Amino acid sequence: MLRLIWTLSVYVRSFMRRFMPTNIALDALRTRRGLKWGVPAMLLAVVYFYVAGVMTTIIEGGGPEWLYLVILVCIWNALKFIVHGPVALIQLARVRVLESRARRESAAIA
Repeated sequence: MLRLIWTLSVYVRSFMRRFMPTNIALDALRTRRGLKWGVPAMLLAVVYFYVAGVMTTIIEGGGPEWLYLVILVCIWNALKFIVHGPVALIQLARVRVLESRARRESAAIA
């Protein structure tokens, strides 16, 4: 039973990584070239919160209750982008320190 659950979770994670737009965007933002876009990407959270608000209004106006799932996904994606911004800043600072250290060491050798 545990093996079945483990295997299923691996397949779900693989599917989500490959085909869900926010996961694709976050994977691109985690590259060295994408780290500088971490803070501007936090603005996408505003769009996701706006969509969640619109869905809430639709539900209160008599819309279908399955839209609560859309709200949940929008809020989850917004939180992912909000958390990624500061993490990207820290990673970018770390990478730049390592790069400058490598440049100094290579200049000292030459």
